[in-house]
Amino acid sequence: MKDKNAAGRPASVGSRIANSILGLPRETKRCIMAIADAVAIPTALWVALVLKFDTLTPATDRTEGYFIVAVVSGLFFFSVFGLYRAVIRFVGPKAMLTVLAGVSMSVLALALFDRFVASHQIPISAFVIYGALALLYVGGSRFAARYLFQRTGVRGRPVTRVAIYGAGTAGAHISSVLLSGAEYDPVAFIDDKKSLHGSSINGVRVYGSDVLPKLVRQHRIDRVLLAMPATTRRRRREILTQLEPLGVRVQSLPSLPDLIAGKAQISELCDVEVSDLLGRDPVPPKPKLFGSCVRGKCVMITGAGGSIGSELCRQIIRLAPSRLVLFEMSEIALYNIERELEDIAADENIQMEIVPLLGNAHHRHRVREVLAAFAVQTVYHAAAYKHVPIVEYNVVEGIHNNVISTWYTAEAALETGVETFVLISTDKAVNPANVMGATKRLAELVLQALQERTTQTRFCMVRFGNVLASSGSVVPLFQEQIRRGGPVTVTHPDVIRYFMTIPEAAQLVIQAGSMAKGGDVFVLDMGRPVRIDDLARRMVNLMGLTVRDADSPDGDIEIEYTGLRTAEKLFEELLIGTNVTGTDHPMIMRAMEHRLSWPRMEQVLNELLVALASFDCHRALALLAEAVAEYHADMDIRDYVWRRKAILPNAPAAKVADFAAKKRLQDAAKPTQGQNPSS
Repeated sequence: MKDKNAAGRPASVGSRIANSILGLPRETKRCIMAIADAVAIPTALWVALVLKFDTLTPATDRTEGYFIVAVVSGLFFFSVFGLYRAVIRFVGPKAMLTVLAGVSMSVLALALFDRFVASHQIPISAFVIYGALALLYVGGSRFAARYLFQRTGVRGRPVTRVAIYGAGTAGAHISSVLLSGAEYDPVAFIDDKKSLHGSSINGVRVYGSDVLPKLVRQHRIDRVLLAMPATTRRRRREILTQLEPLGVRVQSLPSLPDLIAGKAQISELCDVEVSDLLGRDPVPPKPKLFGSCVRGKCVMITGAGGSIGSELCRQIIRLAPSRLVLFEMSEIALYNIERELEDIAADENIQMEIVPLLGNAHHRHRVREVLAAFAVQTVYHAAAYKHVPIVEYNVVEGIHNNVISTWYTAEAALETGVETFVLISTDKAVNPANVMGATKRLAELVLQALQERTTQTRFCMVRFGNVLASSGSVVPLFQEQIRRGGPVTVTHPDVIRYFMTIPEAAQLVIQAGSMAKGGDVFVLDMGRPVRIDDLARRMVNLMGLTVRDADSPDGDIEIEYTGLRTAEKLFEELLIGTNVTGTDHPMIMRAMEHRLSWPRMEQVLNELLVALASFDCHRALALLAEAVAEYHADMDIRDYVWRRKAILPNAPAAKVADFAAKKRLQDAAKPTQGQNPSS
């Protein structure tokens, strides 16, 4: 059967020959190279003599001796210097030094033979000509063979033709790496500097970005590599917008901070990060704000193994706290973050105590004992359930974890004299349409009410939208679906969301906590909201694929609209009302919103405990709706356990239906929706 390439087409003759040669045993390939040199070296010497003596049959007394010395010395020195151990496909510029050394020694051997054996029959200039011809052949043949093997591919695989965007140091380095391999063929550099246009780097010409569409067509470019690790995110977004319609896959080098920190190598390529599509450059942290709640203090993070909690750990450990307490209910998550932090401490010579503790914030006494035992001064409460549909189907646990756990942890902090308590909140707490959002809003109200009871502990909360690549985020889901060949599932063509990177969000959370006065609601500037449908389409295009729809029935990836999920909103908000003031940080705002008094909040919480203990979902949701004015609970309860109990023979179905009907009548009878008593 004929060989076939990756596209299923029969391989070319050149590709089949290359594959046959590459498939030979290593010793056989070395013999072939040596035989080729044994033929070419005397040929180079004969040509040198012909050019010098101007005759096709140059004769000397020891003609045969010259040719024997040339072949033996050439093969000997090439072997000694390791030329036959080099793999042709990966031969690099350093190989020329080996060739130069081998040819030079061969010329020297010939000169010595002529001087001491043949009595000066050949002028020195003939040896110079021979050396130049031998160097041209031996070196040129290796690089020509490498080029042919790379062009024809390995085992029938077609070579990926790439353009490198960025002709700086990073671009030059990546081109050298690619040229030494057999899978990629760099055909062009693209750079915005006009002074570089027309020049060549590693034999690859530099062009301006205006001719990139033409280059893609002419050179059949499959992929564009972004070699600009130091460029701004805004500029990267402009470049990606320019590349998107070209139908090529776009990959990039790791970011400059990762390169500096040693987390990545310049030769490592990755798909374009979605953070580049947002186009917003992060604002550098203010040193005064960044460390005031952390430096020299004992800090505890609840939910330390989660997306936000773990990133808080990574940033806080570098801010020199006296001790870092990791509080996490997942054993494997705790193990992973502890090991990572230990590695960071070892690599960066950080001397600090890291305390990994298993625990659940439900357990009030456990939390209080931990805070007291380690004299915790700052708490970042990141532990929460945040997946909207899952919480909707697990009402009791959602309220327990997001509301009761926050209350218990905050009470423990108050009792043990914690200085600062920061709650990680969400934009879904604003005008909540689901249980998850309502529980997070109630958690905010709990802290604001508790602030009435103390001036020693500062309670505050930080509210922001979706974080890229967090657990449950849409971005890794889209990436996985695209790699599988689709379809990419979008809930609704008009749904929009705010996005922020995890490191940026954690950085702003730390700074917001430093500005707390007590009872503050901080809102992060999330930039412009992103249309999820547009995000999905851009991700498809930048992976070198096309969207399959009515306009492009032959596209690669289909976008499938599944409908809004349970209790999901088309868009999220960050503010309740418009009463907002600025802070010392340009991306952090302070919201002034209504709150409940502590006596009223205490009554709600105690009644919630009773409802949760009796697994009374209707009563729990009713209390949630009473406390959170903006939340209008759907009394068609979706909790899996509740619904299962409702269909059992002894379930009080009539009572359930009667309660739901009364609740709807009460809601309808309220004179003004959206009002709530405040302190």
